[in-house]
Amino acid sequence: MGYLMKKGWNLTPLLSLLLAFLLFSCKEKAVAEEPRPNILFISIDDLNNDLGALGVDYVHTPHLDHFAEHARLFSRHYIQVPSCGPARAALLRGKRPTDERFLPNRAILNTHEEWGNESLPRWFRDHGYRTLSLGKITHYPGGMAGDGWAEAPEELPGAWDRVWVPENAPWETPEDMMHGYANGVPRDRGVSPTWEAYDGPDTSYPDGWVADDAIRVLEELMDANEPWFFGVGFFKPHLPFAAPKKYFDMYDPHDIPVPEDTVRHPAPSSWHASGEMMNNYGQHPGNPQTDEAYARQLRLAYAAATTYVDAQVGKVLDAFVRLGLDENTIVVIWSDHGFALGHQGIWGKHSLYEIALKSPLIIRYPGMDRPGEVSDAIVEAIDIYPTLTDLAGISTPAGLHGNSLRPQLEDPLVPSTKPAFAFFSRGQTSVRVNDWRLIMHRDDEEILGYELFDFRENPEGLRMNPDEHPTVIEELSDHFNVLPWLSR
Repeated sequence: MGYLMKKGWNLTPLLSLLLAFLLFSCKEKAVAEEPRPNILFISIDDLNNDLGALGVDYVHTPHLDHFAEHARLFSRHYIQVPSCGPARAALLRGKRPTDERFLPNRAILNTHEEWGNESLPRWFRDHGYRTLSLGKITHYPGGMAGDGWAEAPEELPGAWDRVWVPENAPWETPEDMMHGYANGVPRDRGVSPTWEAYDGPDTSYPDGWVADDAIRVLEELMDANEPWFFGVGFFKPHLPFAAPKKYFDMYDPHDIPVPEDTVRHPAPSSWHASGEMMNNYGQHPGNPQTDEAYARQLRLAYAAATTYVDAQVGKVLDAFVRLGLDENTIVVIWSDHGFALGHQGIWGKHSLYEIALKSPLIIRYPGMDRPGEVSDAIVEAIDIYPTLTDLAGISTPAGLHGNSLRPQLEDPLVPSTKPAFAFFSRGQTSVRVNDWRLIMHRDDEEILGYELFDFRENPEGLRMNPDEHPTVIEELSDHFNVLPWLSR
């Protein structure tokens, strides 16, 4: 130093440069060592948009409502296929169906060899995340598609470090758990009732077991040395509408409103005969389309099952916060599709009507701006994959069909960036754009007709005569041009 001083060097710039370099290096090191966020992904089966957070006062969802106060609730989130397996396939691929193989419930099982290496959980696993799947995340709870859903083949090989259903629960197989009744009783297809109210604790039914298992795993993850992706899949309110009696006691059947449009639409239409309910279950006192008392009981049972699963989600979220895991975890709560309760003459999903295609999506991440404000942007389940990679700071696979929802998460007033498409068969396709929904029916290359719904004045959608709106039909049908497989 003395030598430099004797030479008359001015050290101030050198020292400033050295200090800046050291500060930059420390900052870079801190950024590099900042832990990547964990991901808690909660899936709920067959839950429609009847949430208190969306202004619905006849169904009790206090825990989902409370979570929405600290998160971003998307009021117009749409799935791609109104059936469990293909809806989950689209989510995990980040892509719409690209051919008919992606439309049945075995979509993941039958196609995973083509895309499984880039599935949502596999992508995170390959980027250093520990991936866990409890309950129903893919179509088959526990991830096996063989006898009783307890044996090979594996539905999505290589995606999860661990995939399971609660091991000590009284139901003999995952399939029994999925469709089960209280305390281990399995469904007798075509004979068992559509609903059940057992006077017992929450663990009388499978979702109570899922919640308890999820909490135990979260306690273990407190000490994890690597980031984790934990999928927790609940079964209700999927049929049978079964829940502890205390949740049924919260409701009066006359307090739950009847949908405005309960009429079967003339062909060509997306109407179906409600086969999942009417064929897979029995002891029907009548047809709910004509038996008002039975219809009200079914709506009550669905509401009770909804409140039951809401309570189980609440237990998991309470433990999650108590354990301090909320400080560095992205949380997604999602349902695979809605469920019609007499809407358009249907009891079930499997249609291209609004009630079946719209479902809850709620996302929270640490430090998010303006939590509690609702986004009315039209978004899709395929947007979840790129959103999570974006928020986690990892690369996104090329070719996904969805967009990151970061803009809407940062500002709930950011509008939609694309239409929402839905499919049920090659002959039935739908698009939702702004205040309109168009359903196209066709046979091979011939268009059989359209169904058109206007949502400007009616949130359930007002059915319009397509012949009276040719310009709207033309504008909406142009959107189908981005779906090349429809023209093959």
